[in-house]
Amino acid sequence: MTALLLAEPEASMRGFLERQLSSDGFDVLAFSSPEELPRAAEPDVLVLGDPDALDRCLVTGCPVIVLGSADAETRLRALQLCDDYLSRPFVYEELVARIRALLRRRPLRVDVIDLGELVVDRPARRVTVRGVDIVLSTKEYALLVELASDPARVFTREQLLRDVWAYRSYVPTRTLESHASRVRCKLAAAGLPGWVVNVWGVGYKLRPTS
Repeated sequence: MTALLLAEPEASMRGFLERQLSSDGFDVLAFSSPEELPRAAEPDVLVLGDPDALDRCLVTGCPVIVLGSADAETRLRALQLCDDYLSRPFVYEELVARIRALLRRRPLRVDVIDLGELVVDRPARRVTVRGVDIVLSTKEYALLVELASDPARVFTREQLLRDVWAYRSYVPTRTLESHASRVRCKLAAAGLPGWVVNVWGVGYKLRPTS
């Protein structure tokens, strides 16, 4: 079942969407504002009922469709940050069609990432090295999942700050570097030195050793 998070400030609309989306086969968690959304959630799609809440939304790693006014400036600004935009009033069937289109474009999620010595069990939120559990903080775990999802890829600093920390624009910060360093140290202590690689001037990648 598709996990869908809904943040809709209007109570009547929130109730309507929760009932209808649930009846259409979505596993819906509904809230009135993005601040109430569970930060550790890993939904398949997020429906956000307030374009101005994009900067405050901390749920990352999933496609976002925004419900907002027909104002062109608002729509264009939101589309710089989200994946799709639907103007109010809207036809419910169109919302469902757009959600399903977003899900079709999204790569299939792999619940268990098995890199040999390193295994990430996403449903259990468990990371093991050679069968031994590794304790990671919420953001350390999210960073490792992002890197492990495509070990051959170099993730830019901007991509990681956007997808793990929900930074929608450049912010001078050492957050990424400090978390990457801690993940690197924990993997090294477990017997996997050098797995978190800093690609100078670009970002980070995960380099499984042979």
